[in-house]
Amino acid sequence: MKQSPVKVCPVPTEQQPLNEYEQLKDSWPYHWATLDTFSYGRKLFWVWVLGWILTGPIAADSFSLHKFPIHFAIFAGLLSVIPVGLILIQLYLSWSYVGDRLRKTTVSYEESGWYDGKTWEKTPEVQSRDRLVVFYQIEPILKRLRQTSQILIILIASNCLIWLTVL
Repeated sequence: MKQSPVKVCPVPTEQQPLNEYEQLKDSWPYHWATLDTFSYGRKLFWVWVLGWILTGPIAADSFSLHKFPIHFAIFAGLLSVIPVGLILIQLYLSWSYVGDRLRKTTVSYEESGWYDGKTWEKTPEVQSRDRLVVFYQIEPILKRLRQTSQILIILIASNCLIWLTVL
């Protein structure tokens, strides 16, 4: 009885793109991007509130709340979006990295360290599975992160315009 040769994936489990996706999906704060819209927005809102708490004293030191309340509010608002922007950048880079690894037809990996990098050609079945994950799971996440970033940029631009008209 002749057995058909089975192509075994030589990539270590933790370096397989699908497993990287699963790990990212379950890790903090990267899972925020997979939440429903309300929960996702609430997480970013709390980051923004934390940004206000952290940057409020800087804004208060720069502009007296009693003498320049509008300047204080605009400046603190601009500073408070920095943590939100940094989290969005980190989320986007991480999700796009995993998406790129899933899209590629080959997987680069290391067996025991940085000095022994190898490449494995994905089987057609693995390629199809990975493309489905990218199309139905990762692309919607990246689209959401891009839209959120656009909203953040619009808020920053409008704050800057208000700042210029107030001065």
